[in-house]
Amino acid sequence: MTTTIATPVCYAFHQVDLLAQKLPTPIYKPLKYIFDYAVKKWFFVGLACFIALANSYPGATDGVHIDYWAVAIIFFISGLSISTKDLLSNLYYVQAHISILIMSFLITSSIVFGICCGIKAANNDAISNWMLAGLIVTATCPTTVSSNVVMTRQADGNVALCLCEVIIGNMLGAFVTPALAQMFLTGTWNFANPANGTSVSTVYRHVMMQIGLSVFVPMFVGQVVQNIFPKQVKWCLTKLILNKVGTFMLLLVMWSSFCTAFRQNAFTSVSHKSIIMICFFNLGIYLFFTLVCFVYARPVFLLKIFKNEPDEKSSKTYKILYHIFRPFYYSRKDTITILLCGPAKTAALGVSLVTSQYGLDNPHLGQLLVPLVLYQAEQVFTAGMLVPYMKKWIHAENSEPESDIEFGITRTETRIPGLNDNEEVEGGDNNDNYRENENDTTNTNTESNITEDLSNEKQNSI
Repeated sequence: MTTTIATPVCYAFHQVDLLAQKLPTPIYKPLKYIFDYAVKKWFFVGLACFIALANSYPGATDGVHIDYWAVAIIFFISGLSISTKDLLSNLYYVQAHISILIMSFLITSSIVFGICCGIKAANNDAISNWMLAGLIVTATCPTTVSSNVVMTRQADGNVALCLCEVIIGNMLGAFVTPALAQMFLTGTWNFANPANGTSVSTVYRHVMMQIGLSVFVPMFVGQVVQNIFPKQVKWCLTKLILNKVGTFMLLLVMWSSFCTAFRQNAFTSVSHKSIIMICFFNLGIYLFFTLVCFVYARPVFLLKIFKNEPDEKSSKTYKILYHIFRPFYYSRKDTITILLCGPAKTAALGVSLVTSQYGLDNPHLGQLLVPLVLYQAEQVFTAGMLVPYMKKWIHAENSEPESDIEFGITRTETRIPGLNDNEEVEGGDNNDNYRENENDTTNTNTESNITEDLSNEKQNSI
């Protein structure tokens, strides 16, 4: 048995392929093409199957905390694959935390609130006011817990930074999400204001329990195992398909979210016209937020304002402004993390945030949950389609390296002293650029020496 048949799933696919080869050629070729395409896009096929399964058996996950142990497995794999030094250094990456939190909580919610106010003022019957309120509540939710990590790893982004953002964002979300919801849902939106004095404490207990059991504990165990058994962990990461396992766990999280939505009669309480409109709105707003995040993470005007690194001749004001603002122009790996964390919204914690604020007996709960559940499914689907292009963009940097001026100062100033010995992983771009500049300087000196020698020979001949 070859190494390609390393799992029961791969073995099953292999057996199906052997059976298909016995069919006549005119039938075998189109079937093989369809089969190969389905295997290549197995995540999307699995997502469709799990949504259909949730629709048929919405009570399958009732009382079973799939979202706990599935997310726990994802973070255990992340704990195995990320070095402790890298994780700690990204924990102190203050600029990235500020950028992602502002994007995740303030910018996205403000934009969605403005759009929903315009739709409400137009008195469009295609979507109810409660579904518009659900869109606003969805925009105030923190970044998702599991899909960010899976997609960032597949795109070769900064997974350690993504882990830190998941932890920080969801812990703050227990306080920020109810506060933003109550701030936006005033005036003409007062009918959907979830004012409840005990909601914040209840939500925070639930969030801390889920973050502790499904994020902190498995990631800590993964870090311990990685440091005690480094050779065995390295073998597992190279020989086993742990990335596929993490992706499958993400499908289980999605399945659990859809089961919850179907149990709450979320899709039967609204019209088909409203669901179609929400689907197109979510898709468009996610792509728009992704574009905004890209411009937000790599602002070109910073390159024009701070063209050169400060030296002895630079003014004190220029030095201060350079060190404050220049780090907000991020590397490609960090940019991918911002693209995947900024627009994303959690349904695993978001459903709990919504139900705890509005109550399980609220007759409009289904209309509030539909935008959230559909947004998570569409963001995972869209991010999965964008991941290959993100990965190609990251690795294109090796053939076309960016200059030191484009990256600005390195992140070593914001990291823990003594933890920069693995800087070639995170700061490899700067090191490569430094070597390139050094080679350019050497070539320039060599050319000048050759020119000088030729002039001396001419003088001697004269």
